Amino acid sequence: MNITEKVAYLKGLAKGLEIDETTKEGKLLLAVIDVLEDMADSVSDLESAYEELDEVIDVLDEDLGAVEKDFYCFDEDDDCCCDDDDCDCDCDDDLYEVVCPNCQDAIYLDESMLEEGSIDCPNCGQLLEFDYVEDEDEPEETKE
Repeated sequence: MNITEKVAYLKGLAKGLEIDETTKEGKLLLAVIDVLEDMADSVSDLESAYEELDEVIDVLDEDLGAVEKDFYCFDEDDDCCCDDDDCDCDCDDDLYEVVCPNCQDAIYLDESMLEEGSIDCPNCGQLLEFDYVEDEDEPEETKE
């Protein structure tokens, strides 16, 4: 039995008991039942709204997961989303974490973004500049 049904039961009991509306106690009891009925309606409306929001959040979460997979090309285990060698995504690119000194937001950049030299922080908009120097490849050791 949900709360609305319980309040309806109480209202039925009050009517069945033929509570006198002219007495102080009768007025109080019937007023309390009316307040309970209003509260039950409000709770029922909140439950319905919650269920609708929960469904919307599930849909948005699924959509965001698809966008993340397409944009970042990583799954939840941070492995490449692609199992084949014909993949043209940049799954092998290293990501670098940069922390904005203004808002302390962590931003993940790939090598090409660092080579540009600067980027606006997506959180606060502050210009972040980089002095990126690519490591020179060390000479490979030759086997004798």
